Amino acid sequence: MTTSHTRHAIAILTSLPVLAGASIAQAQQAGSAETVLPSVSVSAPRISGDQVDSAGVAAFGQIPLHQTPAAVSVITRGQMQERGIRQTTDVLRLDASLNEAYNAIGYAEQFSIRGFNLDNASSYRKDGLEIGADASIPLENKERIEVLKGLAGLQAGIATPGGIINYVTKRPTAETLRTVTLEARERGTLYGAVDLGGRFDDRRFGYRINAAAEKLRSYVRNADGERQFVSGAFDWRLTPQALLQLDLDYQHKSQLSVPGFQLINGTDLPTGISARTMLNNQPWSRPVKTDSANVGLRLDVQFNPDWNASVAINRHAFRRDDFAAFPFGCAAGGLFFGFCANGDFDVYDYQSENENKSLLTTQAMLQGRFATGGLAHAATVGVSTLRRRDEFGDCVYGAVDCLGSAPNGSSNLYNPVAVPASTIATGPVRLRRSGNEHSLFANDVISLSESMKLHAGVRYTHIEREQYDPAGLRASNHDRGYFLPNVALAYSPRKDWTAYVSYAQGLEHGGIAPLFASNANQALDPSKSKQVEFGMKMAVADDWQIAAALFQIRKPLEYTDADFAYIRNGDAEHRGLELSAQGRATRNLTIGASLAALRTRQENTGLPGVDGKRTTNVPKLKAIVHLDYTVPELAGLALNGSWQYAGNKAFNPDNSVTVPGYHLFNIGARYSTRVGGMATTLRAGIDNVADKFYWRDVTQSLGGYLFPGAPRTFRVSAQFDF
Repeated sequence: MTTSHTRHAIAILTSLPVLAGASIAQAQQAGSAETVLPSVSVSAPRISGDQVDSAGVAAFGQIPLHQTPAAVSVITRGQMQERGIRQTTDVLRLDASLNEAYNAIGYAEQFSIRGFNLDNASSYRKDGLEIGADASIPLENKERIEVLKGLAGLQAGIATPGGIINYVTKRPTAETLRTVTLEARERGTLYGAVDLGGRFDDRRFGYRINAAAEKLRSYVRNADGERQFVSGAFDWRLTPQALLQLDLDYQHKSQLSVPGFQLINGTDLPTGISARTMLNNQPWSRPVKTDSANVGLRLDVQFNPDWNASVAINRHAFRRDDFAAFPFGCAAGGLFFGFCANGDFDVYDYQSENENKSLLTTQAMLQGRFATGGLAHAATVGVSTLRRRDEFGDCVYGAVDCLGSAPNGSSNLYNPVAVPASTIATGPVRLRRSGNEHSLFANDVISLSESMKLHAGVRYTHIEREQYDPAGLRASNHDRGYFLPNVALAYSPRKDWTAYVSYAQGLEHGGIAPLFASNANQALDPSKSKQVEFGMKMAVADDWQIAAALFQIRKPLEYTDADFAYIRNGDAEHRGLELSAQGRATRNLTIGASLAALRTRQENTGLPGVDGKRTTNVPKLKAIVHLDYTVPELAGLALNGSWQYAGNKAFNPDNSVTVPGYHLFNIGARYSTRVGGMATTLRAGIDNVADKFYWRDVTQSLGGYLFPGAPRTFRVSAQFDF
């Protein structure tokens, strides 16, 4: 840790007793009129169908969702249980604005929002603090998932234009909680989890323990693995006004990764294949192994009914051993990108052992309400820091060294064969990228009238980023500060609906050049993006939440040019319409719907084959409808189903290859009863009922790959509460 960040960490930690002492003094002054600190987890009253009424990811403080001038969706714990959601990938069944983006089984999950790929290094948060997403983020200890769509410069500082995903951690419960969940899926995946919560005899202390183990049997043949997870969350109410929270989690996962398919002859979609086909199937194939952990500490203090403060720190650590028998190109056919006409492809040995990444994030905020000149204010000011270190080695691809990499041999898509193993090994693991970020932010919600509010905020972020070559020498340096404004005008003629217009600027790290690029592994400098958004939200009679957003986002375009250099040139412009509705249609029927229509364009590149073309891997239209029906004739029985449609997608930048759209149907059931006096919930589900073959992900990453979606899959589970 650098001296600068040591000072920041010490300052954060030493401020804990100071703030606690301040709260005690405040309590003594208040006498019997004590202000009790509210729960710090993002929570809200239940509306219907597991809806919620607020989300901390969109603003500082608890603002009702239908009054927040931003597009936000929330996936609750109940929805995760009913839909069998075990990883973030499954959330795509509920929100049409989310899509996959080089989301390979057995590897890190990767997504896009509003057509822009998220950055696994900056687009994910745990309780509002940045974490890495280079491994699947465990959901066992998550109460909900919040998705902020669009620019998040004010809220996050650095994040790609698509938005951010925030995972809200489960907190200790007021009453004793004991839950065991067991699940099986048809191809042999077995899952077990426990969730324990409650208070100690001294009610000031609370705990929440989650643990899970999983034997992974993917729908892709031989893509097997295993996973273990454990977490703990602890609360200590220092005083009625001060709450100290600690959370820890650790996950280990090992699974053979599943490569995608390339175009046949570089021009045609593969045909006659199965979604179960495994291309990483050499005798020397090894699983990708990841270990990830978080340690977080947070103090919340309520000084009086109008003013509160929080101080938080989180340490995220990640380690990976990355291996793959990787299919890439057809040297015999003169194809750099693409498989041979007969299905042959070259097999490379990819190895990257002992990759290490770490993030140390801190944040301190002061929030309060006051009035000036007849105007009411709800203000937030704060400071945050981030320290990042990435360590990895070079010479990890091919049968010989990096500069002269060559395939181990050739296999075939339809008749796979074994090829010889290589003797390569990862080069010395050294610090290759380091970054320090310091931010100051302020936001004020000004009540101009009873129905009109102005949301005005700005964040100043200073970035220090260095990159190092394989010898450990500094290759580049970036040292610069950025102002990121965010302003919105919200009009609420009634308390149950709001219309808004907003303008925001965002900041993202430059993309990292792929392995085959002339500037491989080098990251481009940060770049800014801009967004204009119009929206409307309604909460109807406590039964329905309805939202609509119309937006335009522009950002610099990054791609690999004809000389194999990864560059920034031109712009990507995305214009879109998002609609969502969720609520109770009848006493027994709950409906949710989500729609995203996108017009994407690549512009100003000077390349006739690219300018005016669609952005790759983004459907023009995606729609989702899901239903939940409680059967009145049989107490405890509920049925659910969903329909998902995704339109066609452009595979390559010049749009010469388009992947067809698809429809998917899923069904499920839940039965709640008591077994031996124990509350028991039995669930069953069938995903992709029609066993539809479709291309779920058609990324241009690493030269362009296509990933088929899962075939028909059955699952059953039992949840015991005692």
